[in-house]
Amino acid sequence: MDEDNKVVADARESFGKGAARKLRASGKIPAVLYGHGTDPRHLALPAHQIGLIIRKANALLDLQIEGKSQLALVKDVQKDPVRQIIEHLDLIVVRKGEKVQVEVPVHLSGESYPGTIADLDAKTLLLEAEATHIPENVVVSIEGLEDGAQIHAKDVELPSGSTLLSDPETLVVLVHEPQKVDLGEEAAEAAAEAAAEEAPAEAEAESAE
Repeated sequence: MDEDNKVVADARESFGKGAARKLRASGKIPAVLYGHGTDPRHLALPAHQIGLIIRKANALLDLQIEGKSQLALVKDVQKDPVRQIIEHLDLIVVRKGEKVQVEVPVHLSGESYPGTIADLDAKTLLLEAEATHIPENVVVSIEGLEDGAQIHAKDVELPSGSTLLSDPETLVVLVHEPQKVDLGEEAAEAAAEAAAEEAPAEAEAESAE
């Protein structure tokens, strides 16, 4: 496991909005750790380090709580909608060798046939993977695919140790040619319509004079 994911967590004794504000002002983030039938634990985590770690999807943390190590998966991140500052984290307890369900981002590689567009219909796939070996992403090659080509979830090559939980028929990628719109014709029609509407108005104005 990545050494950078080792995080020293402090137990939180004070709660409420005021306490959370003070915590964030001191460079910490309030978090709750729960799961496996354990009582929820209220923690304070270093904000800068957490901000770097959670850039990756399904970040696994090696929490150091009172000298003991505890693996935890980031379940939910609450951010200030305006400033995008992390306000709170929900973490779940995981154990080595345990399987977890995770939404893994889909990345495209290569280029489809010239003149076509590849639409990514499913940006993530639900997988089951070992908690300590969660893939960062699933890579789908679209190299040379032609108009009409489709890739479904069942066609995607998964990383070793991962199992697909999404519907196998889920459309992941659709390759198609862009729709051709003749702007010249449309513009000419619009101009003709506008001229037809203006003509009676001009005639009325002249007769009024």
